[in-house]
Amino acid sequence: MKAATAAFRFRVFIFPLLYLLGFLPPWEWSSGNRSHDTLWLAASTLFARGGWIGLTAATATVTSIALACLAMGAIWRVWGIAYIGWGVMRDPAMPARRFVSAGPYRYVRNPLYLGSWLLAVGVSILMPPSGAGFFLLAFSVFVLFLISAEERFFSAKLGDVYQQYRRRVPRLLPRVGAGDGAWGGRPNWVQAIFAETYPLAFTLCFAIFAWRYNAHVLIQCLLICYGFSLVMRAFAAPAAIESSGFVS
Repeated sequence: MKAATAAFRFRVFIFPLLYLLGFLPPWEWSSGNRSHDTLWLAASTLFARGGWIGLTAATATVTSIALACLAMGAIWRVWGIAYIGWGVMRDPAMPARRFVSAGPYRYVRNPLYLGSWLLAVGVSILMPPSGAGFFLLAFSVFVLFLISAEERFFSAKLGDVYQQYRRRVPRLLPRVGAGDGAWGGRPNWVQAIFAETYPLAFTLCFAIFAWRYNAHVLIQCLLICYGFSLVMRAFAAPAAIESSGFVS
């Protein structure tokens, strides 16, 4: 449990590190064979080789899939944080005192992690193919590790209430009508938008500039949006300290 506690505490540093390794895979630098290709180009070429569609249509398809992942990821993140508050992004611990099963938590137990994973898939097309492969695998393993740690923690803290919730609501694949929606508060949409400026801004930039098919422009947008989000978060009002699906 110590490893899980440390991973949760430092997750705000581990996630950016995984992104950095995806964009700048050290094995390519050390070998001197750094690839300038992207997963975007590699996936589009792979689709086109099937002979069903041309390269232009294949590229547009990959771009549309990435945009859909970014948009859905941003929606799940904003929706989830609106119901549990911004504190989930700030708190290094895993508190659990008040049960929340409304909003996105009616359909999936971990909407924030689902949103993060979808965003990761969308961003990964800008990475070198080998970096993207490592990034998606490492990101998925780390997310599942955090989810398992949280579930053990919540099971110990909340007992049968959480076990019943686990039986009704799936972990990561949303299901309509899974939960009962019981909750005693109001979603804070303004705070959620402030907290999730990065995915919202980058999704908008991607929707505007992706059709130029220039990965360098989108990477610059990614860095600008991330920096802008840090400034926006500094002005966001602090929320109660919260964690996935449960509020302290």
